[in-house]
Amino acid sequence: MLKDTLKTTLADAFTFYLKAQFYHWNVEGPDFVQYHDFLGELYEDVQGSVDTIAELIRTLDEYSPGTLSRMKELTTITESDVIPSGLDMMRSLFTENLKLLATLMSAYKDATDAGEEGIANYLQDRIQAHEKHSWMLRSIIK
Repeated sequence: MLKDTLKTTLADAFTFYLKAQFYHWNVEGPDFVQYHDFLGELYEDVQGSVDTIAELIRTLDEYSPGTLSRMKELTTITESDVIPSGLDMMRSLFTENLKLLATLMSAYKDATDAGEEGIANYLQDRIQAHEKHSWMLRSIIK
């Protein structure tokens, strides 16, 4: 159901954003400036989507999850408190971004099936944004 896939999408976006910001704060090494700048742009983009996804859930007359414990229950993104090398951060985010893309695509399908064109349009834009994130991350880790 759309309400459920949107809740997972929200949890995935929130957890991905938090992981990217965690890496942004803690990245080190010879490529620090490039990684730090890239991670800042990445987490800011994803953070900007979190509120809208939560509001889309509300348009369906559902309550949006808002606690860390509920986000952890719903997310497909893997948390870690380990601080890897900059390149390993990019590898991790590439993998997690693919998970988020899959969740977005599932929610998009549910939105189109439900005739929720406005929600589908927004999700389509987020899919395009995360496809670009995949390209950038894949290019970094090659």
